[in-house]
Amino acid sequence: MAGQTPNYERFVTDLGKPDAQLHPLYVISGDELLLRNEALDALRAACRLQGYTERVTLSLAATGPWNAIEENTQSISLFGDRKLMEIELPTGKPGKTGGDALVALANRAASQELTDISIVLILPRADRAMSSAKWYTALTQQAVLVNTPVITREQLPAWIQSRLKRQKQKADAATLAWITDKVEGNLLAAHQEILKLGLQYPEGELTLEEVENAVLDVSRYNVFDMSNAILRGDGQRALKVLHGLEAEGEALPMVLGLLTYDIRNLYTLAQARQSGHNPRNLTRKLGLFPPKDQLILNTLDRLPFSQIMGLIQHAHDIDRLFKGFPADGRLTDAWQEMARLVLRMADAPASSH
Repeated sequence: MAGQTPNYERFVTDLGKPDAQLHPLYVISGDELLLRNEALDALRAACRLQGYTERVTLSLAATGPWNAIEENTQSISLFGDRKLMEIELPTGKPGKTGGDALVALANRAASQELTDISIVLILPRADRAMSSAKWYTALTQQAVLVNTPVITREQLPAWIQSRLKRQKQKADAATLAWITDKVEGNLLAAHQEILKLGLQYPEGELTLEEVENAVLDVSRYNVFDMSNAILRGDGQRALKVLHGLEAEGEALPMVLGLLTYDIRNLYTLAQARQSGHNPRNLTRKLGLFPPKDQLILNTLDRLPFSQIMGLIQHAHDIDRLFKGFPADGRLTDAWQEMARLVLRMADAPASSH
């Protein structure tokens, strides 16, 4: 039913059923890359099961080719193939042209003109400006809206326990707190460690010693070292760690996920500052604790708001490169583009990129 807002977990579970009902329009919104991707993967899998043989992905900014939406929704397959169209809006700001295109899309959904197609719009978490925008209101009245939850640092131990339960494992409170501390509140990093525990140990209770051995059994180049070097403005050190992570086979989504986590926090704090608020008052709410909070605040002072906006798009483009899609103005190698992003965040002036 249009306009419904299912619980995130229920949305993913329901799409996993063979008789899952698919809708013409979805909006997936949230800042947690892991959860957003899980929701999107669930929709992709359900579409594949029900004969959606074509998938189109668009990444659009305010100046993007918004006519591509109409072109893709009006093109009719000669063979009756059904299509999944993914529209990613990394900044959540479509501009006037994009806003009009999205209102038109919502109107077509309301008129039941979208046939043999499912369209999903992927957005960051809706702030006050986005929530009150005409295009957002029009879309969410017609779409299935999926808001991925914000998992705070305080909630992370329970989240880790629930994910361990999926692989029939569990841990006591002290062990969960230890994992939470080691992943610095980052959901994607926690997810990686949970998967590792599932591969290394049998079902049942995990001891703190087992978890320590698994989590600490990582490369000498640590992804958190890279994050901290970037936030200190030490581009040379950050780049050295990045190259070490690549050489030792670390998964690029894990590295990108941590950078995206930092960028999202910078963006939220920068928005607060632009609205006249003290960003320091938001650090705890974002799960930022010493010394990470001060590193983020120092970086906020160092980077202009326009550059932070550019970092969001840059990270999104790297995600596209990793998935095999080209990105305008970027190198073809995702790791090389990661190096450019690292330097851009650490110490390179915006004008050089």
